[in-house]
Formats: sequence, structure tokens, C-alpha cells
Amino acid sequence: MNKLTARIAMEILAHEAIVREAYRDGGDVWAWGVGVTDSSGHTHVQRYQDRPQTLRWCLEVYLRVLRENYMPAVEDCFRGHPLSESQFGAALSFQYNTGGLSEASWVREWKQGDDEAARASFMKWCKPPQIVHRRSRECALFFDGVWSNDGTIRECLVSKPSNKPDPKSLRTVAVSAVLEDLLPHC
Repeated sequence: MNKLTARIAMEILAHEAIVREAYRDGGDVWAWGVGVTDSSGHTHVQRYQDRPQTLRWCLEVYLRVLRENYMPAVEDCFRGHPLSESQFGAALSFQYNTGGLSEASWVREWKQGDDEAARASFMKWCKPPQIVHRRSRECALFFDGVWSNDGTIRECLVSKPSNKPDPKSLRTVAVSAVLEDLLPHC
């Protein structure tokens, strides 16, 4: 069984942003925190509309959602094939972003020992085009063990009355200390 570490949690966070109150995402779905929606396992995220939460609570929910709703899919897909910390982190990030790990041909190709084909297939998961940077980093993490996080996350405020994230409000927030404190307790 693989373990969720602060390093893995921070790696995924490096690809995301945090919004401490409920917002409407690009698909007009209510989301909150680190892209958490009702369907990701923390229901009624709209309760946080106009009610910003603490960084600690946002990260606590994020870790619980990863453990309960995303890690099992990674464990199932790679059963019988041990993963390093970096491989597990990359696969978990991929699942958190796409939800498509069980359909991804790169998993089967990697398990068959064909790293070259698996790498190429991994990079076919680049829609929309804005995701290429994330996918490249996940690929480098899985196949080369190259970590890209620095212990920070981008934080964004919500614009009113649209309830959309305001890109002009982006700032960087350190999260490593909070995650390291939370992980032994979650």
C-alpha cells in the first residue's frame, strides 16, 4: 500500500490553485478549496459561498478527498506493481486531474515494461491544451523521478457577483508546514 506524503500532496498542489470560498469553475460547476466539487466526495461545497475557510481546513479536506476518493483508484490500477513515491505521486496527480487512470493505456504499457510507449501515451492526455505543462511534469515525475513543487500553492480570490476566480488576485502561499502538520493526523 502506498502512502500519501507531504511531498506528494505538495506536488499535486503545485498544479492546482486554492480558492478558500465556493466558486464556479470553468465548467460552471461549484467548486471550493483545491478544486473540490460535490462529485469529488466533499458534498455541498456551495455552503462555502461568501464564506472563506481557513487554509488548514481547505488542505484537510483536500487530503481526505485524495485518500478516500482518488488513492483507491491508483491502488487498483497498479495492484501487483510496486510504485516509488514519485510514481505514486504522478499517478495520483493524473487521477485527481483526469479521473481516467483506469482507461489510460500508458498504465497498461508501463505494467508490460514498455516505458517508451507508456511515456508517449501519457502525453496524449493533453486536452485542453493548457494542461500540457502539468502533464509534462507528471510524466517527468513518473518516469524520471523529477519533482517540481516548491512547497507553495497559488491562491485566488473570488470575483463578485460572478463567483468566478479572479486571476488578478493570484498570490503564492506556503503550505508545506501545514501539510506536514496535518498528514500524521488525517
